Amino acid sequence: MNKNNMKVEIWSDIMCPFCYIGKRHFEAALAQFDHKDQIEVEWKSFQLDPTIPEEVKIRTTMAEYIATRKGMDINDVNTMFENVTGMAKNVGLYFDFKTQILANSIKTHRIIQFAKEKGLGDQAEEVFFKAYFTDGKDLADDATLLDLGQQVGLSVDEVNEALQQDEFLKYAKDDIAEASDLGVDSVPFFVFNRKYAVKGAQPVHHFLDALKQSYADFNKDSGFTTFESNDGTSCDVDGKCD
Repeated sequence: MNKNNMKVEIWSDIMCPFCYIGKRHFEAALAQFDHKDQIEVEWKSFQLDPTIPEEVKIRTTMAEYIATRKGMDINDVNTMFENVTGMAKNVGLYFDFKTQILANSIKTHRIIQFAKEKGLGDQAEEVFFKAYFTDGKDLADDATLLDLGQQVGLSVDEVNEALQQDEFLKYAKDDIAEASDLGVDSVPFFVFNRKYAVKGAQPVHHFLDALKQSYADFNKDSGFTTFESNDGTSCDVDGKCD
């Protein structure tokens, strides 16, 4: 990291629709920020449901999965998906929950961790979000991941290395453990200069305010203190997205 740049850390899971929406809100705020060239973004791994088997033998729809996990009526789940789809549309995203394929997200986190080392963390997040929410790709399938990894900008050998080397799994688990230490129980979770936190897909102006305040403090070298947090729509580890 360039010492002249301020870091923004974003804990996120590919399975989280509000993480994709929040990404767009943050990007819109950053585009308006006068010192955007001095902001360094680091994506951090988080898993909403690590209990999903890495090899899913019985495929289920996302609506069925959410209904079972949360004890909801399937019609209520579909209504929730319609609302989230509308929110996504407002930021130029197309969500197709009917074609989503349930998968454990850990393999994508392995690749994201590798991509971060190549300066491609943001590209990896974008490719996997689109693959999951828009294109209905199976993120548990290695052949699919090889193709998506190349879209990120990685070679086939690099994707295979990310999937096979224990160090990239360790990096992902370290992020997840760090989130737990910080008390993060839902995503997206944005941390500005290790001082300010924004929880959820907040409106653009909240992100812009956080950028302005944290950058002003960064210039004064205020260091780490207790988080000041704004809460917005997010997904938690109990499967609740609101």
